[in-house]
Amino acid sequence: MRNKLLLIFVLFSLTAVGYGAYSISWYTIDGGGGQSSGGQYVLTGTIGQPDAAYSEGSGYEMLGGFWPGGPLCFVDFESFARLAEYWGDESCDEGNNFCDGADFEPDGDVDLVDLGLFVDEWLCYCPTGWPLK
Repeated sequence: MRNKLLLIFVLFSLTAVGYGAYSISWYTIDGGGGQSSGGQYVLTGTIGQPDAAYSEGSGYEMLGGFWPGGPLCFVDFESFARLAEYWGDESCDEGNNFCDGADFEPDGDVDLVDLGLFVDEWLCYCPTGWPLK
């Protein structure tokens, strides 16, 4: 019986030695790349580069990397607070950038129509040109 217990102890000890601490290291593979185009669109990138980056120009936005986030925004309570700041304002015009973008139509006031347009985008990524960034 003693030999069996000793054998079991040795076997468990040997299997425990094989397991070490786990580690996941972060690396990027920045080799190569190319350019793709179709119609008026051109995309230049590298293969296997998960580095997050934000680009915008000519009314387009692009976020690189595996996870969404970064400078792009979500239509959320922060955006709603900016809309609510101008709620009922009837002095929206080009001089104040249509109430800093809260007048979505733009028709000169922040009202239920603007709220409806806002709700249509709720919890979405901000569309190109989203005025409440």
